[in-house]
Amino acid sequence: MTDAAAAPDALRLTSDVAIKKVIILVNPLSGGVGSQAAAEAEALLAPYDFEAAVVILEGARIPDQIAEAIAARPDVLFVLAGDGTARSVATRAGAKGPLIAPLPGGTMNMLPKALYGTGDWKLALKRALEEGAPQAVSGGVVEGEAFYCAAILGAPALWAPAREAMRTGKLKLAWMYGRRAFKRAFSGHIRFSLDGGARRRAEALVLISPMISRAMDEPVGLEAAAMTTSDAAQAFGLAARALFDDWRHDPNVTTQPARKIAVSARSKIPAVIDGEPMLLGRETSISFLPRAFMALAPLPPAAEDSV
Repeated sequence: MTDAAAAPDALRLTSDVAIKKVIILVNPLSGGVGSQAAAEAEALLAPYDFEAAVVILEGARIPDQIAEAIAARPDVLFVLAGDGTARSVATRAGAKGPLIAPLPGGTMNMLPKALYGTGDWKLALKRALEEGAPQAVSGGVVEGEAFYCAAILGAPALWAPAREAMRTGKLKLAWMYGRRAFKRAFSGHIRFSLDGGARRRAEALVLISPMISRAMDEPVGLEAAAMTTSDAAQAFGLAARALFDDWRHDPNVTTQPARKIAVSARSKIPAVIDGEPMLLGRETSISFLPRAFMALAPLPPAAEDSV
């Protein structure tokens, strides 16, 4: 516990929100965190004028620890962990929960980088505390699972387990997953409909949140990008570049905003939801969440100018 009130030289906090109580959840086993992160976080929080608690996440207890942290009603709940843990915290908090600050502690860090403009968790923490303001983060939900960055549906998602096994050094398992993905690749296509429109066919569908998308200026829906190429290597490349802007210029990709997406296939649909592999039903729907949770982060320049 940190009691910075006794420190006369407390660092300046943002004036856009009153911060009296802070909790930071730390998973030292996440790839971008490390064993010293909890001690470093405590030292970084000490000079500020608020009550602070650092909680080290512990395997099977993580869901309970998340629930306890939210129930403690902090003004800000920081998350220094993997992308999946950050998504779980944001989902549990919802639009009415405490302000969430997901720090870059995972492998992709798409949401933290969009919110704070950096992959350095210490700098992101500093920006949140000193420049942050409450801002609504939109996203999507599929079969009860929320996502705030992107969802990939279709055969390219089959490569996610292989990528994860490779990242953790399980080379034999990665090879097995890779062979299975290659054999199943494009054995079937998906059909989808955007906002009740005509059913269309694609090899894969990528849904990107307004926070991440570079094609939308306003959060009017998810950016839905259909990949129509039948070439496996090309489609895998498109899916891998799904969060950058150059792929949208490919003639095999069409994109438009949508609030309600219906998807079907002849078999269960492989998917990757914010980096986590899932297997969806043969028929599923994805809905846009205009206000999924509230984040503490610097406002974008356009938003600052309009205040």
